[in-house]
Amino acid sequence: MTYVVLDPTNEAAPPVTQLAPRLPTLAGKKIGFISNGKVGTVGYFAHLERLLKAEMGASEVIMRLKSNASKPADDHIIEEILQWDVVIAGIGD
Repeated sequence: MTYVVLDPTNEAAPPVTQLAPRLPTLAGKKIGFISNGKVGTVGYFAHLERLLKAEMGASEVIMRLKSNASKPADDHIIEEILQWDVVIAGIGD
């Protein structure tokens, strides 16, 4: 009997990217949260919103909910991101 062993690794190299530059401050910035809709994000994002406003001086915090936890954000959310200074995506398992 012969066994065939398959290697599941991907040989393709990931694309070379550069991280966005770090903002010097969050004061006066518009921050958007993208939630996957799972229950664990509710309390976490609420607490983080309070901290960002009270301690970091964020001017506005926007919460958006994906229509499906396992898929990318919806097109209308992606379009809205262009108006935000910071994006925080979260999972709540």
